[in-house]
Amino acid sequence: MIRSLWSAASGMKAQQTNVDTISNNLANVNTTGFKKSRTDFEDLLYQTVKSAGAPNSQGSQVPTGIQVGHGVKVAATQKMFGQGSLKSTENPLDMAIKGDGFFQVQMPDGSVGYTRDGSFKLDSNGQVVTSNGYLLQPAVTLPANAQNINVNEEGQVTYTEPGGNGVQQAGQIELANFANPAGLKSVGQNIYKSTAASGEAAFGVPSQEGYGTIAQKFLETSNVQTVDSMTNMIAAQRAYEINSKAVQTSDQMLQQASNLKR
Repeated sequence: MIRSLWSAASGMKAQQTNVDTISNNLANVNTTGFKKSRTDFEDLLYQTVKSAGAPNSQGSQVPTGIQVGHGVKVAATQKMFGQGSLKSTENPLDMAIKGDGFFQVQMPDGSVGYTRDGSFKLDSNGQVVTSNGYLLQPAVTLPANAQNINVNEEGQVTYTEPGGNGVQQAGQIELANFANPAGLKSVGQNIYKSTAASGEAAFGVPSQEGYGTIAQKFLETSNVQTVDSMTNMIAAQRAYEINSKAVQTSDQMLQQASNLKR
């Protein structure tokens, strides 16, 4: 009886984490470049009452044994880096990555962060920055009178000036990629940090093999599918309810056992 109480309680705890993950996905359905997470589960240890293949009293082997599980736990919450839809913005500093790769930005502590959010702006020095003021790396600087800003698929940033000498080069966008993007650490503000699990970043120019291309005047929307998330939410809620019923049933059985001598 006690085992069933703990097993069902572990199921409730696991489904709570599942609901938390789905809720965060839904909360970020309009977050630029957001990647949804998935909750992975694994079963816990088993108590082996009888081993499969053990000899019985007649000397033959039993075909199946007796094992009783002890519940479930959350094994991982994994980021799913599928491509989000592209949304046209007509803003020349908006960029979306079509394919693999991340923009590099310089964090306040001097470290490098990685993002799929290409909603860039200009700061007071004409440098291309994120919405939080983090510098795009390698740095791209535009003069105050820059016109006809263009970013091609290979990440070359060019512009013209009134009465200038033709097209001027402002910089080259480089992308970072990882052997295991799912191992990146989310730190908020649409930023990821590398970890031992993700591996070291590899750098390349957009359109090279293993790297996506740049789409100017587009933003990558969240890859959260609202209908799928709501369906998963309902399934998680029902699983939570079923586990709570198992707790109630175990409690009723214990109550019946404790009342036997009355």
